[in-house]
Amino acid sequence: MRRSGLARVTSAATHLQVFAIAGISAVLLIRTYLASTGYPRLGGGDLHVAHVLWGGLLMATGLVVTLTFLGQGARMGAALLGGAGFGTFADEVGKFVTTSNDYFYRPAAGIIYVTFAALVMLAQWLKARTAYTGTERTANAMNTALAGTISGLTAEQRRNAIRLVQDSGDPLDAATVRLLGMVPPKEAVGRVRLWVSGAVAWLERLIRHPAMVVVAVAYLVVRAPLPLVGLVLENSYDRPTLMGEPERGAVIGLATSAAVTVVLCLVGAAMLGFSRHDRLTAFQILNLAILADILFGQVFAFIVNQFSAVPGLLADLLVLLVISARIRQLRYQEPENRPG
Repeated sequence: MRRSGLARVTSAATHLQVFAIAGISAVLLIRTYLASTGYPRLGGGDLHVAHVLWGGLLMATGLVVTLTFLGQGARMGAALLGGAGFGTFADEVGKFVTTSNDYFYRPAAGIIYVTFAALVMLAQWLKARTAYTGTERTANAMNTALAGTISGLTAEQRRNAIRLVQDSGDPLDAATVRLLGMVPPKEAVGRVRLWVSGAVAWLERLIRHPAMVVVAVAYLVVRAPLPLVGLVLENSYDRPTLMGEPERGAVIGLATSAAVTVVLCLVGAAMLGFSRHDRLTAFQILNLAILADILFGQVFAFIVNQFSAVPGLLADLLVLLVISARIRQLRYQEPENRPG
């Protein structure tokens, strides 16, 4: 078996998502705090301690944690610290892309959004790539056993690790299975883990409810043309900003993305209304519409509307969860509905 120098961690997608969520939360908390306190300066005279320095300190702390401690707890803690630090650092991007060190540089919101959107997309891509090599399977199973010696293993953790290496025919994998069987069980599941598991289960039930599907489709059809309506009525954006640079380009980009989203929404909704036999394709088109808005439209929305675009993004993400769940359900049912 060929051994490579690098091996992917099966939990990489989860840790990247935590990193991104911590970073996004840091940006929003900092912006909210600074706006509510009148943007105070930390320091006096010519001294100003920018919070980008605190971001660097948090990222360094996260790195030190991963270099010092073993186990999944240390890796998760590093993801939280590193993500919060990266968000604190990224919040001041406007100062580093302008000659005037302008924290309020309007495209900075779009730059921050693109950065974290890329992180989330990377996490989703890693989650979809499940074809691990034999070396990676062995290494991850051993890593689970290592973590178990620190805090014990739940039945699910032990089962998933054994599934990675069982019946491979490799003596090392057989020894790993025996090692996993010797690791003591986790005595109790923490309250936080129970709360998170319960919240996730509740969210999954919610997004699979038929009423949520109706609400999601209605939201898409109504919300998609709003940027175009706002431009026509000149009520959604301030006129001097609309005519200025670089926001004029952002507004044009927002309008173009909105037009594409509207067309896709209308096609998908029409297929749902008039065709009962190709609902999977209809929902896939609606899924493409919401992805177009999230990946392109929201970039320009953050430049034009700044961080007031956050509620719209959260609504888009919820709709994406609902439609994606419906697509998975239809794909699961599809073989049963085929004749013969």
